[in-house]
Amino acid sequence: MMRLNKYVAHYSTYSRREADKTIQLGFVKVNNEVQTNPATQIDEERDEVRLKGNLLTPKAMYTIIVYNKNKGELVTKKDPRERKTIYDTLDHKFRHFMPVGRLDYASEGLLLLTDSSKVATALMTSDTERIYKVKIKGPVTQAMQDAMKEGIHIDDATAGGHKESKIESMTFAPFTYVKIQKDQHDYSILKVGIHEGQNRELRRFFAYFGSEVVDLKRLSFGSIELNALPNGKTRYLSRQEYSDIKGYIKELNQKEKERK
Repeated sequence: MMRLNKYVAHYSTYSRREADKTIQLGFVKVNNEVQTNPATQIDEERDEVRLKGNLLTPKAMYTIIVYNKNKGELVTKKDPRERKTIYDTLDHKFRHFMPVGRLDYASEGLLLLTDSSKVATALMTSDTERIYKVKIKGPVTQAMQDAMKEGIHIDDATAGGHKESKIESMTFAPFTYVKIQKDQHDYSILKVGIHEGQNRELRRFFAYFGSEVVDLKRLSFGSIELNALPNGKTRYLSRQEYSDIKGYIKELNQKEKERK
């Protein structure tokens, strides 16, 4: 099941806010009945959704691209404050693609986008390893290293988060990979791997230890790597990368069946 506004935004060129407004104005029909509530739940497999008379159809086949996000871009279709978004840089043919997770405004690097909401949701909720290059102010302390190795729960994880975020506490699982590339009194550089990528997870983690993240770049998502892709550019996945993605999704589906 999926909210109607999310469905419209996923399968059209509309942003979520535009989808809300269009639904409220009565331009969307579900099974030939006008729906004006953006929160209406629909079944992607069974319900027929029309936007201004045009059928919106989920695709059985899907496409995934790698985008090297620039710093200073928001991962959203439109911003009320008219700040730059990734869609201002992306080719218009990717306007309907949805991001797999987020990179915050000040972060850069690998961002996956797809034209399939199911694939986006599956990858976002998977525990596929994400590798980041992080530059922090100050040295890498022993307390940091212990927490990266063992994991940690922080009751007050607001430092490093967005000022409007409602998240207070956060549990950090043990990092999957840690390599300290430079450890100095003024700044340090690390490559780290995590499974989830929670809301500003790395910024909150290092802020707890009194260190500000000054540069954050995602280098890979599972076996999909950024490599030499220039900033602001895109590429399609290779056959092997598509095969790996199918493997991630299959593994996730199997875990869900086992939980049930």
